[in-house]
Amino acid sequence: MSSQPSPTKVGWAEGLTVFAASLLMLVGIFQALQGLAAIINDQRFVVTGNYIYKFDTTQWGWIHLILGLAAIGLGIAMLMGQTWSFIVAMVVAVLSAVAQFMWLPYYPVWAIVIIALDVAIIWALVTQLGRSRTV
Repeated sequence: MSSQPSPTKVGWAEGLTVFAASLLMLVGIFQALQGLAAIINDQRFVVTGNYIYKFDTTQWGWIHLILGLAAIGLGIAMLMGQTWSFIVAMVVAVLSAVAQFMWLPYYPVWAIVIIALDVAIIWALVTQLGRSRTV
């Protein structure tokens, strides 16, 4: 048995890394733009009914902007091969999904789409970390 990973395993590992990093940057851009929209024109967002997680939309804007910029930076770090960025990216993706859940009363469909993308990012990162341990 050789100690070198097969070209197929290496290809999958590299592909999942690029997929996760690209998707993380895309979600980061969406989050940052969503945050800027809430900061610049917070009167645009209308809350549907009473919701337990009620914050001022400007506060939500800052939360989304910070998460978005962190996601963009982590995606770049992942593409540069920084191993620490995989774990931190998983944490940011989880925080992003939680923030989007709490954003549901403002834009429900958009929040669900971003949560689904966050789940895809987490799946890709977990799969990549699992492959890197077995390779």
